[in-house]
Amino acid sequence: MNIPDPAQENMRRTIESYEASAREYNAIVAGHRPAEIEDALRRMMQLVPAGGSVLEIGSGTGQDADFVEALGGAVRRTDAVQAFLDLQAERGKKGELLNVVTDALGGPYSAIVAMCVLIHVDRAQIAPVLRKVFDALAPGGVFLAAMRIGEGETNGDYKTVYWAKDRFAAQLETAGLRMQWESQWIGRGNVAWANFLALRPL
Repeated sequence: MNIPDPAQENMRRTIESYEASAREYNAIVAGHRPAEIEDALRRMMQLVPAGGSVLEIGSGTGQDADFVEALGGAVRRTDAVQAFLDLQAERGKKGELLNVVTDALGGPYSAIVAMCVLIHVDRAQIAPVLRKVFDALAPGGVFLAAMRIGEGETNGDYKTVYWAKDRFAAQLETAGLRMQWESQWIGRGNVAWANFLALRPL
């Protein structure tokens, strides 16, 4: 008898939930990117050469990719949810299916960005995922992530993992990424978030 892996089951349920709610999610977030995310993306792009390649993990509706492209980045848009890629395709933006846990990331990239995405990755899988990020970055490349701040996790329609800020920063350092900058902010529903900008050393 095959016993399902809890982490894989949580990921499957999260993806299926987003497949069903992508248009509703798009209606909620359209035109409402937090200023703190724009600031973090600008800081990231200050460390990326003109025309540098940027992998976006979990592009969602594509707003962040649009912003990065406006700042001069060449973005590879990816998501594990086909419905989000379909939404972007409707406005002429091409994306690819990619699951950060199970798929190769390719590269090397000048930057990798994962805004409000790795919160859905099982805690035990964060270390191998961050090592994949390190391996996919060019030397001197940068990684930007936004994570929910707190303790514990939820297992409703969406698997959501909370991290203490210092513990996630330590995970980045363990993966070989050198912290450059961080900030904390409050999002919708009074949820605490933190942005982490880290560098793969030369």
